[in-house]
Amino acid sequence: MPITSTESTATCPECDGRPRTHNGETICDECGLVLDEYYIDHGPEWRSFNDDTTNSKRTGAPLTRSRHDRGLSTEIGRSTRMNGRKRRLFARLRRQHNRARISTKRERNQVYAFNEIRRLTGVLSVPDQIRDHACSLFRSAQNEDILRGRSLEGFAAACVYAACRVASVSRTQKEVTAAAKATAAEQQAAYDALNRELKLPIGPINPAEYLSRYASELELPTDVERCAREYAAGLSQDGALGGRNPSGVAAGCLYAAAIKYGVDVTQKEVGAVADVTPVTLRATYHDVCKED
Repeated sequence: MPITSTESTATCPECDGRPRTHNGETICDECGLVLDEYYIDHGPEWRSFNDDTTNSKRTGAPLTRSRHDRGLSTEIGRSTRMNGRKRRLFARLRRQHNRARISTKRERNQVYAFNEIRRLTGVLSVPDQIRDHACSLFRSAQNEDILRGRSLEGFAAACVYAACRVASVSRTQKEVTAAAKATAAEQQAAYDALNRELKLPIGPINPAEYLSRYASELELPTDVERCAREYAAGLSQDGALGGRNPSGVAAGCLYAAAIKYGVDVTQKEVGAVADVTPVTLRATYHDVCKED
């Protein structure tokens, strides 16, 4: 970025003259006193090689935790403008490059697990922060050497579920298991190891985390959701949530609020969205009716 000569509104401490900044130096025009000789450019660090001030391309993609090399490695792309011989040459180069990029078994496990984590977070429609946190949890699990004897698919699913729990994102363990390649037992064993060894800051699940998603899927009005939140908060204050399924409590509060506002919804429909039985839903509904 070119540096131009500018005048300063301050005055010279020696002669009360007007300083001028030029090429990184601030000099008084009257007495020649150098007030500052270092110039800090607070503008963007990129530069354009296309003689275009609007082109901000300087480097590749930003660093990301969802790749084993943080996204710093070079990728050989594909082009349709090359002939058959050159295309085969670049295909061989691309294959050898991919092999050389992964040098150890540890990195190979990271590549496989991170691909699975990215797939899971895409299927579950969770934010990118959950994806990056899940990848960081997997790295921490590798550093603590708790992956030995356990499946990579189970740890990938457990890391995604743990990241959702830490960030208070409403995804149940059944939902993660349904989208994962691991079984429920593998995911549970990996999650127990993560929670035990890494001491994750995970508390009890608040049923209010599920209310927005369930109300949206059932197309319930905002008044019903707000009333359900009040019911859930009341049950939490009374200590009536101990040992209860949080998803079932959220479904029961939504059903009770829908009945109060006269919204036509059945127990079977609410239970299907929350993946609980009508019996579990009615248990919370009766408690809400007692409190109400």
